[in-house]
Amino acid sequence: MTNPLGLYIHIPFCEKKCNYCDFYSAFYNKDTLSVYFKALKGEIKKWGGTIHRPIDTIYIGGGTPSLLGESIITLAECIRENFCVLDDAEFTVEVNPSSSDNFLRYAKQAGANRLSIGVQSGSDETLKVLGRTHTTLDAAVTVKKARELGFDNISLDLMIALPDSSADTLRNDINFILSLNPEHISSYILKIEQNTAFSKKYDTLNLPDDDDTAEQYLYMCKALGESGYNHYEISNFSRDCKQSRHNIKYWIGEDYLGIGPAAHSCLDGKRFYYPRDLRGFIKNPQTVYDGESGGNEEKLMLGLRLSSGVDLSKIYDEIPPNIIEKIDLLKKAGYIKADLPYISLTDSGMLISNSIISELLW
Repeated sequence: MTNPLGLYIHIPFCEKKCNYCDFYSAFYNKDTLSVYFKALKGEIKKWGGTIHRPIDTIYIGGGTPSLLGESIITLAECIRENFCVLDDAEFTVEVNPSSSDNFLRYAKQAGANRLSIGVQSGSDETLKVLGRTHTTLDAAVTVKKARELGFDNISLDLMIALPDSSADTLRNDINFILSLNPEHISSYILKIEQNTAFSKKYDTLNLPDDDDTAEQYLYMCKALGESGYNHYEISNFSRDCKQSRHNIKYWIGEDYLGIGPAAHSCLDGKRFYYPRDLRGFIKNPQTVYDGESGGNEEKLMLGLRLSSGVDLSKIYDEIPPNIIEKIDLLKKAGYIKADLPYISLTDSGMLISNSIISELLW
C-alpha cells in the first residue's frame, strides 16, 4: 500500500450540447454507450493490474454520467474489483437534473456519497439561453430526491457573467442556489470558447464587460461568504469542511488517474492523456505523454488557486529581491496576502491570477 490515488472516469455522452460547453462529448446513443462501456471496463481492468495503489477519491464526470442509468452500479463494481478502494473514499458523480429520475437511486446503490449537480442558474429563461435541458423545478426536485436518499454532500454548479446578466439576476441566481442548501458550490465565470454555439453568435450576445464581470464575482464571493461558505479555491466554496477532496488533488499536485477520451492523468511525476477521440478509445485506447509535472510554474499556478496559497520557499531557494518587491506592490494593491514565504490571493487577486503568476515567475 502506497500513497492513495484519485480516479477520474469520463462518460463522454450528452443528449444535447450546451451552448457554452467546450468539454469533449459525443451525442448520446444507447448502442454507442454500450460499446464504450465495454472498452472503459477493459481500461479499468488494465490499469488496475498495473497500478497497485489504493483509491481514496472517485469522480465520474462528463458529458452526462447520469445517462449511465443502472450501469453506474456495474461501473462501480468494476472499479472495486480492479482497485483497492478505501472505505472512506469520496465517490462523486455528476448529475444533470433532466436525466436524474432513477439515476440517483442507482448512484446510491453504487456507493456514491457525493453529487455534483449542474444547476447553473435560477432562471428558466437563462437556462434556455445556455442550452440546458432542465428547469429550475427539475433542479429543486433533484436535490430533494437526493436528500431523501440520504446524500449529505451535494455540490451545485453556478455560472456568472452570463448574457443579459446584472447584479439583480446574479442575486436571484445565488438566492436560488442557497435555497437548495448545498454543502458545496462551484461557480464559473462564463468564457466564450471556440467552436461552441455561443462563439458562433458572439456578436449577438449581450455580455457584461470586464468591470461588470469583476463586480459580479466579488459580489458572489461576499454573498456566499456571508452565508457560511468558505472560499477555498478560485471557483469553489464549501461549508462544513465539505471541500472536494478529488479536485484538491489537482491543485496540490497529488497523483490521479483519468480514464476515457480527453481524460488527463498525473502519475509519478509524468502527465499524460487520452486523445479527444471516442472511436479511437473504443478501438484501441492509447495515452499521449504530456510532459513532467511539479515544475515551479505549475506549483505557483495551481497553489495560488487555493485560498491557503503557496509556500514560496518550495519554489525559490531564496526569494529574489525583485519578486519580494512585486509581492509588496501586489499586497498594497489588495491582490495578495503575504507573510513570507507564504502568499495567497485575495478575492480581487483571484480575478487576475494569471497576470499575478506571470509577474511572480520572472
